[in-house]
Amino acid sequence: MKKIVGTIIKYLLFLGLGVWIIYHMLHQLSEQEKQDLLGAIKNANAWYLVPVFIIGFLSHFFRAVRWRYLLETVDLKPSVVNMTFAVLIGYIANLALPRAGEVAKCTVLAKYEKMPAHKMIGTIVAERAFDMVTLIVLALAAFGLQAQFLSGYLADKMGALGTKFQNSGTILLILGGLALLSIPVGIVLYRKYQNTKIGQFVTELMRGVFSIIHMKKRWAFLCYTALIWSMYLLQVWVGFKCLPETSNLSVVVALVVLVYGSVGVIVTPGGIGLYTLLVAQMLVAYNVSSVPAQAFGWIAWLVQTAVVVLLGLVSLLAIHPYNKNKHGQAAVDNA
Repeated sequence: MKKIVGTIIKYLLFLGLGVWIIYHMLHQLSEQEKQDLLGAIKNANAWYLVPVFIIGFLSHFFRAVRWRYLLETVDLKPSVVNMTFAVLIGYIANLALPRAGEVAKCTVLAKYEKMPAHKMIGTIVAERAFDMVTLIVLALAAFGLQAQFLSGYLADKMGALGTKFQNSGTILLILGGLALLSIPVGIVLYRKYQNTKIGQFVTELMRGVFSIIHMKKRWAFLCYTALIWSMYLLQVWVGFKCLPETSNLSVVVALVVLVYGSVGVIVTPGGIGLYTLLVAQMLVAYNVSSVPAQAFGWIAWLVQTAVVVLLGLVSLLAIHPYNKNKHGQAAVDNA
């Protein structure tokens, strides 16, 4: 009971943070800027949102197929259709309560595929662990590709201290040194705190990563991982085209925005408030005016949320009739 109460309190705190960020962003705008923001959103080229919606669905479909490879490692082979339904239902559950999606996915497959839910939990941990590693790799790639720009951006954010490190090579050297130093420090801290909740979480994370490395179909798994994150990147880049002020931004900028915006999705429920703020800040750094930058942040968040909500609702409505028909057809075929 205490754990449930604690989860709800944490959810409300981070939801409150997201709502406060929205209030703060809008409060900072003048009445004219608010009108301009609303106008920019209304006048966005909606035709580009169609491929963004399709790309969003494909990212979820690829995630379902990838999860199936993990389930095969524990001798579970659900249908791809039910996997897709489960993933989409899981996403919409996560909007209501963080981590509820994991429970929902397992519950759906347990019900319609007659599979033991407890055998799926480890695969979900492994999937989450690998996505975290992937995001870190993408963040490093984004910084490597935009080292000079991002070093200047960080210098501006750090103020007077940052002026000492405006050279991108210096910052890369510092980051590399910190990365190397973090390895022995991390080992020492892990050994000291391995029996705590954080230590157990890290242990599960590492088990998840290594289970993927040793799986038989790891190359297929890695291929679908690349497809999933390529869809996320493509969503941002195609989304740029809906506004004149962002239409000429490159795929590399889209990668930086993807990484930066992902932090918002991790911190606040569904990325509410924080995703828009972080994306807008990064676009402003790329010389996009404040109002169009916020407009794109809102459009990107609204479209991603709409994809989850609409496809999640369709999945909730379709999964029972689909399985009823499938089992009915199977009974006829066996007669």
